[in-house]
Amino acid sequence: MDTLVSKYANSASSASFDNADNLGENLAGWDAATKFALPAFDIPMVANPTDFLRAHTDASAENRIRIQHGTTTLAFKFQGGIIVAVDSRASGGSYIASQTVKKVIEINPYLLGTMAGGAADCQYWERELGRRCRLYELRNKERISVAAASKILSNMVYDYKGMGLSMGTMITGWDKTGPALFYVDSDGTRMRGERFSVGSGSTFAYGVLDTGYDFNLSVPDAIELGRRAIYHATHRDAYSGGSVNVFHVKETGWEFIGNYDVGELHWHYHAQPKGAIV
Repeated sequence: MDTLVSKYANSASSASFDNADNLGENLAGWDAATKFALPAFDIPMVANPTDFLRAHTDASAENRIRIQHGTTTLAFKFQGGIIVAVDSRASGGSYIASQTVKKVIEINPYLLGTMAGGAADCQYWERELGRRCRLYELRNKERISVAAASKILSNMVYDYKGMGLSMGTMITGWDKTGPALFYVDSDGTRMRGERFSVGSGSTFAYGVLDTGYDFNLSVPDAIELGRRAIYHATHRDAYSGGSVNVFHVKETGWEFIGNYDVGELHWHYHAQPKGAIV
């Protein structure tokens, strides 16, 4: 037992930093710029990777690679902050891969990102954004703004424009300027807005959202609007479904409101009286 304890009593790292000379030796050759550089990926060994991808994914391609995906996400600003609502289905064409996908990524306690498009692309780059935001906080001793976070994401993915990334995300949160909402996609497009819906079911969600939206909505009414909009999208869009996840972004940070099964929501809304046709 004594032998075992002595073996692990001191870690190798602590022993190597016993004096200043050893410290200098261990840090020699360590470069912060290289350590924290943007990630880089191998690309096809062809003259023009963008043309290569287009030749294999266009509708006219002989052996077309069809990248299929679908989802419904939305976010909107109102007097009480920002509501974020998403579905939870992952699909590849007619194949439903999962009904429990987490499509809201918590970047930090005040920032949220949504996923639409390729799940791997959205998850990877938004988690990398979370790392960048944390480094910013450590260097500057303050939280990063929503605008700056969305700009970082836009700049990162723009380097891979035309190379197959598939992302339609929303970056939202609360900073010194108040609530903010941005749309960022894999082409590097970045837009500030009051309300967005992204994904294959977005047209259905927009129909409900535009009908019921008012900036002066109460918090319960805003939550209900987001939940209802996603439900109607899942009912009409075959590539959206599962359950509805709702978040509320406010001055003290984001709050998870709840997870609602769309099957139960269907019968809940079905039992409600229908409004008169104008």
